[in-house]
Formats: sequence, C-alpha cells, structure tokens
Amino acid sequence: MSSLQKKTDVILIGAGIMSATLGALLKELAPQWEIKVFEKLAKAGEESSNEWNNAGTGHAALCELNYTSEKSDGSIDISKAISINEQFQLSKQFWSYLVKSNLISNPQDFIMPLPHMSLVMGENNVTFLKKRFKALSNNPLFQGMEFSDDTEKLKEWIPLIMEGRTSNEPIAATKIDSGTDVNFGALTRMLFDHLKTKNVEINYKHSVADIKRTSDGSWKVKVNDLDSGKVEYHTAKFVFIGGGGGSLPLLQKTGIPESKHIGGFPVSGLFLVCNNPEVAALHHGKVYGKAKVGAPPMSVPHLDTRYIDNKKTLLFGPFAGFSPKFLKTGSNLDLIGSVKPNNLFTMLAAGVKEMALTKYLIQQVMLSNEKRMEELREFIPNAKSEDWDVVVAGQRVQVIKDTETGGKGTLQFGTEVITADDGSIAALLGASPGASTAVHVMLEVLEKCFPQHIKEWEMKIKDMIPSYGISLQDNPDLFEEISNTAAQALGLSEKEVAYS
Repeated sequence: MSSLQKKTDVILIGAGIMSATLGALLKELAPQWEIKVFEKLAKAGEESSNEWNNAGTGHAALCELNYTSEKSDGSIDISKAISINEQFQLSKQFWSYLVKSNLISNPQDFIMPLPHMSLVMGENNVTFLKKRFKALSNNPLFQGMEFSDDTEKLKEWIPLIMEGRTSNEPIAATKIDSGTDVNFGALTRMLFDHLKTKNVEINYKHSVADIKRTSDGSWKVKVNDLDSGKVEYHTAKFVFIGGGGGSLPLLQKTGIPESKHIGGFPVSGLFLVCNNPEVAALHHGKVYGKAKVGAPPMSVPHLDTRYIDNKKTLLFGPFAGFSPKFLKTGSNLDLIGSVKPNNLFTMLAAGVKEMALTKYLIQQVMLSNEKRMEELREFIPNAKSEDWDVVVAGQRVQVIKDTETGGKGTLQFGTEVITADDGSIAALLGASPGASTAVHVMLEVLEKCFPQHIKEWEMKIKDMIPSYGISLQDNPDLFEEISNTAAQALGLSEKEVAYS
C-alpha cells in the first residue's frame, strides 16, 4: 500500500448539493484557487441530494405549516416563513445567474413550476389556516396566495384528493402558483459537470478516513482510494465537510472545540410512489398537511407531484423510521461510534427528553403497508394499494446539542453550520430545509470562513445574487424584479402543465 501527499487550497468532502454550491460560488469569486472534491460513492448526488432521497420541494414556506406557529394570543408568527422564503430566493437568483452566464443549461431538467398548497381538516385547523392565510397574504413574498373552504373550488384545485370524500368535516386549503418542484440530484450533477470545466479535481470512490490539523494551521486529510487501495494525504488551508449524515463523524475527528457536545440522531424515511400514470395525471401540486398532535415536524404528510427523468409521478409521505446508519450507504455502527466522552451526557439527556419521538419512530417502523395506505387514504380516499410502491428515502441526522433555551440534549430540526474559530474548517449538519437554502447556507460559510475576502467579493456576490444583504419583504419592487428575472431564466413563467 503506497501513500501520496499533495497540497491544495480548498478541499470539499462529499459530492452533494452543498459542496457543489460552495464550489460553484468559490470558482466565481476566486477562480485561481485550486479545489479538490472527495466523494466515497461512484457519482455525485447519490445520498441526501438524490432525487429519490428527498421530496424535491423548493422550500419557500408557501405550504409548510410547521414554519408558521400560532402564538399564545392566537396570532400567527410568520417570521420563520419569511426567513426561509428569502433564503430560497437567494438560491433561485444564483441558479438564474448560472443559466444566464451559460455555466449550466436546460434548467427544466432540475426545476419546474408547481403550485404549493396547504390542506387541513377539522374546524380548529381551518380557523388556523384562515389566520395563516391572512397573515401571509399581506406580505409581498406570498403575493398570489388563495384560500378556499368551498368544496367545489377544492375539487378544481385537488380533484384526486376530493374524489370520493364523504366526510362532512370542515376542509380548507391555500394555493399559490409560484411554488416549484426541484430535482436536487440533477442540479448537483449539473454543478459538478460545470466544476469539471473549471479544473476542479473531483475524486469519486475516495473515502475520507481522518482530518488532522498541521503545525502551520492547515488541515491534513487522509483519503482512501477505494479502487486502488492507496492511501493519500492532502493538505489544504480550508476544508468543507459536506457529507450529509457522514459530516458529524468527520467533524468529530477534527478535534476542534466547536465539535464537542454535539450529537446526531438518525431518522430514516419511506415514501409511497405511484406506479399508475393515470392516477399521477389527476394531481398537480405539492399539498402539505398538518402533523398529527405530538408528532415531530419531520412527520408532516404531503402529496407531491414530482418530475424525475422527465416523467411525472406522485410521492406521498414521509413515513419515518429508525436506522443506526448516518447515511443510506453507511454502517450500523455509525450511531454508537458517534458517542464520545464529550457528548455522552448530551446524548443521554436527549434520550430522556425525546421519549415521545422514540415512541413515534417505533410506531412508524411497525406500520404495515396497509396501515401506510390508510394514511394515504386520508389524502386520497380512493387510493388503491396496487397503484403504490414503497421507496426508501435518504437518511437524515438531526443535530443534538446543548442550548440556552432548550437545555442539555436539545434536538434541533433544521440546518446548521459548525465552523472553527479561525474559519479554516466548516461542516454542515442537520436536515430540512437543507438543499433549498444551499446558497444562503454557503454564503454563511463564506462570511464565517473568509471574512478577509468578503469586502472584495461583495460586488461579484451582488452581481450573482442581487438581493444579497437586502430584505426582500422590505423591498417589494426588488422582489418583483428578481422574481421575474428568475422566472424567465429558469423557465418558470412560460410553462403551463395540464392535468394530462
């Protein structure tokens, strides 16, 4: 077994949407920097970014009810919805820049216009949705949202869901046409194809085994070439760990203080996918319901039109499950291996706090196919078992950390960037809204890790992302301008997709 030692400027670990986005940004801002990518699988975008491993929702808080909470006085807090919407606008602007600059092409291969809808049942939920609609529809970011509790109107919007519905229970929905279906797998592959043309060295079937700080402050990355068996050592001034669920174990290997007292809780997922094109043709949109009382945010049921390989299909889920693996292609020892002396009490505290989640996951694991179909029939009353197959989605590792508000062992639902004090290394942990906010998250990495360059980069960043540093809800004219530009560049305004 031989070993090689090489130097570079930037190392990106993991060939998913996050590394792809950071690489694309850096190649525009610092084209002279040398970048190397290491991915243990044979292709880009094969884990969390893969189109079958996520719901493909362009998360902009248009339909996701868990981003708008009801306060004690009965009013609706829309601050998180605004924040997530603004973050998704950054992604659309950057993608538009890449298309207009001919750095990527055929945007219809990764993004499609698709109505986003919220659907609720029961008097209290209808009242909540009505209040949410009023709160959001006054905001320029959510212009065009409609509300209806009229069954005839709902039959127009969601015919498949309304067909065969016999309950007299109140039902209501909101609908906004500016939503999107995003194929993050296709986008990831496009971005890596682009990076190849910019002389980025992309190494597939290369597994990162260790990361250690050198005496000069750089990072030495030990890499196993899975084909040849060779061990390579690469040093870089900056390392980004974007390995999805695999990021936490690698972050722990760095030994940085910021990696202490952090744990991860893996959650697996299943979707039902429609195998009958005639059924799929009857539904057009992403329809999000409300999580059942006591269920975690990750359990929000939704029925999604998806465009994968230029084919329209339907997905319903997610059904949560438990696996000790941190990646779909990971090891059953991942969870136990992530427990260290410095995070043991954090993990134990989370175990005590999250008994309800544990119980929920056990119940989900025990669900039979017929029980899953019963949950689907709450959305589609006439659903037939033979029209639906089960697809195993990606693994998500929820962050566990000690926080001031939640105390020791608080489970975090979201995306989090952990950086060393000197900005020489960064890791991305967590889950949804994840990929949708990749550009926002990677801009955060640039700001934290390259503060000395941000001023010189600012003009170029604003060229790529005009709303950088600006609140869009406070600048409705700018929002309208960038929305129109993005719609034109990404082909979101020209298509009309029929129920066919």
